[in-house]
Amino acid sequence: MTTPTLSHVEGPTDVPLIEETIGAYFDTMVHRYADREALVVAHQNVRWTYQDLRQRVDNLAVSLLRLGLETGDRVGIWSPNNSEWVLAQFATAKAGLVLVNINPAYRFVELEYALTKVNCRALILAPGFKTSDYLNMVNTLAPELANSEPDQLRAERLPDLRWLIRLGNEKTPGMLNLGDLLTPANTDELAHLQQLGTTLHADDPVNIQFTSGTTGSPKGASLSHRNILNNGYFVGEAMQLTEADRICIPVPLYHCFGMVIGNLACVTHGAAMIYPSDGFDPAATLAAVAAERCTGLHGVPTMFIACLELLQTNQYDLSSLRTGVMAGSPCPIEVMRRVVDKMGMSEVTICYGMTETSPVSFQSATNDPLERRVSTVGRVHPHLQVKIVNDAGETVPCDTVGELCTKGYAVMAGYWNDDEKTRAVLIDGWMHTGDLATINEAGYGNITGRSKDLVIRGGENISPREVEEFLYRHPKVRDVQCIGLPDPRYGEQLCACIILNEGETATPDEFQAFCRGQIAHFKIPHYVRFVSSFPMTVTGKIQKYLLRQAMAVELGLVAEQTA
Repeated sequence: MTTPTLSHVEGPTDVPLIEETIGAYFDTMVHRYADREALVVAHQNVRWTYQDLRQRVDNLAVSLLRLGLETGDRVGIWSPNNSEWVLAQFATAKAGLVLVNINPAYRFVELEYALTKVNCRALILAPGFKTSDYLNMVNTLAPELANSEPDQLRAERLPDLRWLIRLGNEKTPGMLNLGDLLTPANTDELAHLQQLGTTLHADDPVNIQFTSGTTGSPKGASLSHRNILNNGYFVGEAMQLTEADRICIPVPLYHCFGMVIGNLACVTHGAAMIYPSDGFDPAATLAAVAAERCTGLHGVPTMFIACLELLQTNQYDLSSLRTGVMAGSPCPIEVMRRVVDKMGMSEVTICYGMTETSPVSFQSATNDPLERRVSTVGRVHPHLQVKIVNDAGETVPCDTVGELCTKGYAVMAGYWNDDEKTRAVLIDGWMHTGDLATINEAGYGNITGRSKDLVIRGGENISPREVEEFLYRHPKVRDVQCIGLPDPRYGEQLCACIILNEGETATPDEFQAFCRGQIAHFKIPHYVRFVSSFPMTVTGKIQKYLLRQAMAVELGLVAEQTA
């Protein structure tokens, strides 16, 4: 009897890892591609070459140091997609600072948590986005701003925050304007910036991204130059990017999808970054692809579905498209076929990963058969190992379901200031993802489910526990459980199942209104159902899978199972 091949794969190592900082590698690419277009932002009428971009990046980096920020200080950015976001990404990296990505949909509770969790010293912010008034929220959290000098903030609720840097030309009391920090640096300051760069290391933290899990509040994954620079490079390699490519990036920059799979994949290959709008808009996206002759387009499946719907009634010249990345949630095969047939993206690739792995660990190749690109997440990335383990931690045979674990350069250093949660997922260098998967004998991975109780709505990760804890604040709530239910557009929608206190009555609208303005819009339960009890095991553990089944039937999302 032969021993079955085990589910343990290692990526190729023939192409060496980049052992430089993002700033140093960026300068190398600028030298190589100085006159090529680096960034086009349609909604801001921005069109910069690599040399233009570097000049502005250096000016901002010098200004941040001039303010008094020091190596390792955290700088938050709270903004939709725009040119300033890119400047902040590369300027903080060059200045030895740590960029903290704050979701543009965050509201009071989440913003205060994020800023205090990682002790942000500065915050770069847009005035607002969609229905969110960022300036009002910041002034509510830090009313001291109204009577503060721009570098003298002392806020009771945000004790570490000293500088607020707003976008736009209007003035806000207590805040600096980012435009004023783009004034040309002098020769000595630029020399100091270059010298500072020689003291930085590839393993230094450069980015903190908040990621929802199953234990309540988001955790700040600490990512290094080495983590995300190499991951962006190898994503671009899998897409076969060159300096001739122009990638349309409608995905959010605050997420790894935008800033790594988008920006860093482009910059490490001298390609152009094209932003169609501040937030996803299918018409603006397709117009930008046509006008800028984009060769690639990134998105989660819901974005591609929206673009395909628009193409049924509108004409766009998409003949330049060949590639792109589809990720964030599973892609239905029919959607993939239509993306290839209707949008010309014959070399579109599928990625799988998580924030804690920078993010990509599996990716399909541009020449993989279409069915394989849809039915699997491709093969393991270079310089990474992946194994599938059972509950005992043993590697299982091929084609056997178990938990996916990742090891290698892409794995985060840990959760910022949270050793206990880091130890729970990082064991002997292996990141335990909580995702259930298989690996076949050809090395292709397939994600089959999640052992973590995570809801993914249109590419956004939602921690049910986080929303439950917020809903517990409502005086009518005795108990609450949040679950994900199937949805044809978003993949999943959040459902809150609530047991009310005795004698209380309520409506779903009442609870949705309670959430509005306090937590991000995508975390607000789409469904609110009132129940008298939850299904339990004999030991008193709530059986969420039974609750999911019952709610899906009750809401008519699936047919009732009959014996």
